Amino acid sequence: MKVVFILLLMAFALVSCGNRGGNTTVSSRPASTSGLPLVTSRAVAEVPTKVEIPFWAGDGVYGDPLIKINLSQQKAFFYKSGTLVGVSPISTGKQGYNTSPGNYRVLEKSPNHRSSLYGVYKDEVTKEIVKADVDTKRDKIPQGCYYEGAPMFNFLRFNGGVGMHTGYLPGYSASHGCVRMPDTMARKFYQNAPLGTPVIVI
Repeated sequence: MKVVFILLLMAFALVSCGNRGGNTTVSSRPASTSGLPLVTSRAVAEVPTKVEIPFWAGDGVYGDPLIKINLSQQKAFFYKSGTLVGVSPISTGKQGYNTSPGNYRVLEKSPNHRSSLYGVYKDEVTKEIVKADVDTKRDKIPQGCYYEGAPMFNFLRFNGGVGMHTGYLPGYSASHGCVRMPDTMARKFYQNAPLGTPVIVI
């Protein structure tokens, strides 16, 4: 009888342990802090950084600006107080005119800037292009012509004569050292980067 009583007690204990917490869902996901959503590795991977899809979500967002230029990815990233708000495809310096890595700051802003080194020679009368792809340090101006600098609109100078600006993107490094961007993104970067904005080129 005593043995039966002991066996009944053991059975009751086992059943109780099996049901304890039966209505509680156990998750491997850590609890969020202060009600903020977690940033998972998947979420980071889903940041829209594809070259063919420029991304901007910085309008109305406040914070200290920071621009990062990734030469190997051919992309520029715009941050506000550490939050990524913009990604743009770019075209940096081709071989022999490489864009130099380093830490810089925006030194000058010029919305309608034109190059003083690269452009075209035009006929003074007809205004037609006589010579394209001009390098003023190499190509002498023909008689009866004038020089017109290549457009570099929304220009953000950050290293000597090098800056970010609106330009043609062939899908690879093709500039004389500057950072070309699509016009829509060049405008966004220009509008949101005051003088002194840090620019990191890696």
